[in-house]
Amino acid sequence: MQAPDQQSPTTSIDPATEVGAVALTVADMARSLDFYTRALGFTVQQRSDKAAVLGVDGTPLLLLRERAGARPWPTDAVTGLYHFAILLPTRADLGRWLRHYLALGYPLPGQGDHLVSEALYLRDPDGHGIEVYRDRPRSEWHWSNGRVRMAADPVDIRGLLDDATREGKPWTGLPAGTRLGHVHLQIGDIAKAEAFYHGLMGFDVVAQMPQALFVSAGGYHHHLGLNTWHSRGATAAPAGIASLRFYTIGLPDDAARAAVIARLTAAGVEAAADGATVAVDDPWRNRILLHSGTLRSDEAARLLAG
Repeated sequence: MQAPDQQSPTTSIDPATEVGAVALTVADMARSLDFYTRALGFTVQQRSDKAAVLGVDGTPLLLLRERAGARPWPTDAVTGLYHFAILLPTRADLGRWLRHYLALGYPLPGQGDHLVSEALYLRDPDGHGIEVYRDRPRSEWHWSNGRVRMAADPVDIRGLLDDATREGKPWTGLPAGTRLGHVHLQIGDIAKAEAFYHGLMGFDVVAQMPQALFVSAGGYHHHLGLNTWHSRGATAAPAGIASLRFYTIGLPDDAARAAVIARLTAAGVEAAADGATVAVDDPWRNRILLHSGTLRSDEAARLLAG
């Protein structure tokens, strides 16, 4: 077994590229803030009447915009968000969050031991999919011909809880170092997704199956998941649905971002500058905001207001 940087091919997108934040519409801001602060452990960084920036340790990760009366996300026959994934620093952190979540009376989340990670799955009050997970050390990931081995085995729930108990720390919210690990989208066609996200944006393909594609930068197991499990041939959700507004991709500097934009515009993809970000749409009108460096809370609030 070798570390991923020894087996993964060099990417044409900067290897320091990461997913930054995700922006969602919600039907009831008070209800959503209660869920995300109490059940998930986010802190509110900025707040207006109809919008809120939530994050961890000063970093914005979740941007909410209220659309009163929006209907819940339907999950089937539309393209858009499948889930966004909250990456916790350690296994004990994941167990501590799970113990807190269960103590609030919520049912046991869905689960998947993906070999590279241990993941728990739930939905917010508007039906948005959420993954809360921890990564195994990269030295334990298995690669072959540039592809990472993943699975969907049961998670050792008792082991997670035992790790948290052994550490003996109380739950005080999402810990410093928490970040948005990846975004998983429902799309309409795998070949088109590969052409856009790999061929134009420059992410590496790290895993592929007939109805799903996983791409990343820098030898990560995936920054973006793309599937047609419930959405083959589908289009974006109609107006009036609580849905994904946009997600951000952070590149390390202006030169790295310019290289991505050059490939997109050469292929006829419109790229519109908006302050410190550049907006592009994938083939299913999932909006992506490209930014350089770390997204600040004040900039996130400005994006929400737009």
